[in-house]
Amino acid sequence: MNHRRYNPLREEWVIVAANRVNRPWQGATEADTKTKAGFTTLATINPLAPGGKRANGKTSPHYTSTYVFENDFPSLTDDGNRDEDPSELVSDQLYQSHTIRGTCRVLCYHPDSELSMARMSIEQIEAVIDLWIAQMDELQSKYEWVQIFENKGAVVGCSNPHPHGQLWASNFLPTYPAKEYNTQKAYKERTGKVMLMEVLKHELEVKERVVVENDEWVVVIPFWATWPFETMLLPKKHVISLNEINPEQKRLLADIIRKLLIKYDNLFQCSFPFSMGWQSAPTGRYLQEDRSFWTLRAVYLPPLLRSATVRKFMAGYELVSEPQRDITPEKAAAMLREQNEVHYLEH
Repeated sequence: MNHRRYNPLREEWVIVAANRVNRPWQGATEADTKTKAGFTTLATINPLAPGGKRANGKTSPHYTSTYVFENDFPSLTDDGNRDEDPSELVSDQLYQSHTIRGTCRVLCYHPDSELSMARMSIEQIEAVIDLWIAQMDELQSKYEWVQIFENKGAVVGCSNPHPHGQLWASNFLPTYPAKEYNTQKAYKERTGKVMLMEVLKHELEVKERVVVENDEWVVVIPFWATWPFETMLLPKKHVISLNEINPEQKRLLADIIRKLLIKYDNLFQCSFPFSMGWQSAPTGRYLQEDRSFWTLRAVYLPPLLRSATVRKFMAGYELVSEPQRDITPEKAAAMLREQNEVHYLEH
């Protein structure tokens, strides 16, 4: 039974999904001390490739562009309380838990298992954006949060090197989006302004944390960034959700994603690993509320620090007290900004 449990010390929730431990794994293990950051070698049978056989026995079609399917090992399902054991769910001031509903999907970006988005064309990246938008359109009326994300590279826990992302949609607003909902709403109520558009205005004036920009989008390393080369992708014109962008914004979004990912790869001349996620405005019942304080953004959280083999670890003090970073955001932005926009493998 998948559910959430409450941490009263931090006022945070954690999802418990015991079925996930059995999912197929082609990523890094502790014994893989020589595994290079980025994609690992493909197994003989890749369940995400066209014609690949998945863990549930189903075979993927011979797709030629993007492809989406329900995750075989979901953290969120719409099964309701089918397997609920009432003794496991409690409602107490210190011990709170509740069942959760949702859906988890795998979003294949391209049929070529050796291709990353940094090596894809603008048109191919636009097809991925179209897939993201279609998923938002389909799920936004049913679920309160639609999380589109990607783990790229074994060092960030990617279980399969095939170019793909994921989608988890839930009937609740998760911990971090809930906090950001409250902070952005409070700022708008206090100042009458949109928090991240004010941040963007300042960043475009000072430029020192800007990595790359075009007519519609800008990538910055946030003033408060935790990871060494963490970036935030923001629209220059205020928009609250990915499925509200216009065709020109979509075309230039593909352009800036490609440029950013090429810069990432060029930095240490490797297939740069990262976790990324889109943060559109909450959906479901929130569609009936004023969400004008929210700003659409994508966040990229790469672990690499000094080279393709030296990464940042969150450990010790950072896990029990507060994060710290090893390079200033301004220096990191300069390092990325100076990278070529032609991929190092194409020189």
